[in-house]
Amino acid sequence: MSIARLSPLARGLAVPAGAAPRSLVPGVNYDLSVPGTGSDDLPPDDGVPGDGASRDVFERGGASWYGIQFHQKKTANGERFDMGAFTAAHKTLPFNTRVCVRSLVNGKEVLVRINDRGPYAQGRVIDLSRAAADQIGLIAMGIKQVALSVIDRKDQRCGGAVANLDAAPMAAEPASAPKRSARQAAPKRRR
Repeated sequence: MSIARLSPLARGLAVPAGAAPRSLVPGVNYDLSVPGTGSDDLPPDDGVPGDGASRDVFERGGASWYGIQFHQKKTANGERFDMGAFTAAHKTLPFNTRVCVRSLVNGKEVLVRINDRGPYAQGRVIDLSRAAADQIGLIAMGIKQVALSVIDRKDQRCGGAVANLDAAPMAAEPASAPKRSARQAAPKRRR
């Protein structure tokens, strides 16, 4: 059995002599629009039926969630994380920004308030609290593709409800004295 010796291919493209450059070869364009729909006359739709107010998608990417291991630990804005609140972590959005998170898998939406920084895993754009993740069906999947829209007008909808921008921040903990841990509160043992 002999082994054939392989040699490298010649540099450059293999183009037949006298052939037109690829940029001059005519292409084919297909019109995939449905006749009679007049899609040019319609305003852009954000996918939420019946809300009347379109939203601009700010960002798309992966969403993950965080829960019990961070529950009651301080977030980047100083409040305590509540896994039952509708909050989220984002790398750049200002704290207390309201964001509508729409699942690109099932179309479900949830309105969250940014109160933390993250996620720091590649390909992810937002970390949701457990309650917010459960609202859009993310718990079982772990990571899901979502579209983020900043809610900055009172008439905008998210998840079937009109956003109330005048309301107090969602699940913000009032400033209070620090709580004592169980170890600090327990009486000292005497021998």
